[in-house]
Amino acid sequence: MTDDRFGGAGGRLHIPIHLRWGDLDAFNHVNNTAMLKLLEEARVRAFWLPEEGEIAPTTAVLDSSLFSGVLTLIARQEIEYLAPVPYQRHPLDVQMWFGKLGGSSIEVCYEVCSPVETSLDGAQTVYARATTVVVKVDAESGRPLRLTAEERQAWQPYQGEPIVYAHRR
Repeated sequence: MTDDRFGGAGGRLHIPIHLRWGDLDAFNHVNNTAMLKLLEEARVRAFWLPEEGEIAPTTAVLDSSLFSGVLTLIARQEIEYLAPVPYQRHPLDVQMWFGKLGGSSIEVCYEVCSPVETSLDGAQTVYARATTVVVKVDAESGRPLRLTAEERQAWQPYQGEPIVYAHRR
């Protein structure tokens, strides 16, 4: 079942992602490689069709089954770390939107934020900003597949400005 309660202000999805103790490194904050897994988990929850009895955002329109004939491949990823992510029991608020919907590609933008439950005045800490370019591919031929009208309709309400990285050279 899809659910629009994942949407928020500013045309963003809000995907709650819990940390695991194993996501931390020797410096007691989330390891940079674990951040990629957190972003992956948010993407899966935001895009893949829910199973019977599951709740998912209205953007969850991709069939993830082995027999769907469609692959979603990562073409590029970039992360800008802004603050260390400490371990916490409340889920991180992974905010997502689409910087660009191409012919067969999707530019997914993220801000990984402190939990909503812990912000006393509504202000959240932004721990990281990231961008992932995902390409839809035909599993048999390996050729790109065009985004469908259904996918565009589900994702366009969450289209916004792409991330401009402050520390890019």
